[in-house]
Amino acid sequence: MQLDDLDFADDLALLSQTQQQMQEKTNSVAAASAAVGLNIHKGKSKVLRYNTACTNPITIDGEDLEDVKSFTYLGSIIDEHGGSDADVKARIGKARAAYLQLRNIWNSKHLSTNTKVRIFNANVKTVLLYGAETWRTTKAIIQKIQVFINNCLRKMLQIR
Repeated sequence: MQLDDLDFADDLALLSQTQQQMQEKTNSVAAASAAVGLNIHKGKSKVLRYNTACTNPITIDGEDLEDVKSFTYLGSIIDEHGGSDADVKARIGKARAAYLQLRNIWNSKHLSTNTKVRIFNANVKTVLLYGAETWRTTKAIIQKIQVFINNCLRKMLQIR
């Protein structure tokens, strides 16, 4: 089975084997969109090339689309290497920000450890693991995730 595109609401990622096929798909989407009164935002439209030497531009209405090394699709980072490292790094950063926003809760003497762990699972782990189903999980990625979780729990439980 071959995946041709990723569609969700107004987010679309076209996939193809060749530059010509990508240009044809892009033209087809542009024509279908115009036929129903929709405009494609060319500034938000990007081209990510994977494992190709071809550098011919992909265009919409004669305007070249920007080539990028990575893009975000439904909150997950897709990069030219096909790995999950960039997405995991971004998720850890967002989870760290969520953890730090709840600093008063972690320092509270009035909340039980059980309550703090439940709050952590609901508000930090969910941010951390968003999109994890699509990650290419390697031992290194699992270790990064586990180190982050362990560090948070150690700080929360005041274990040095």
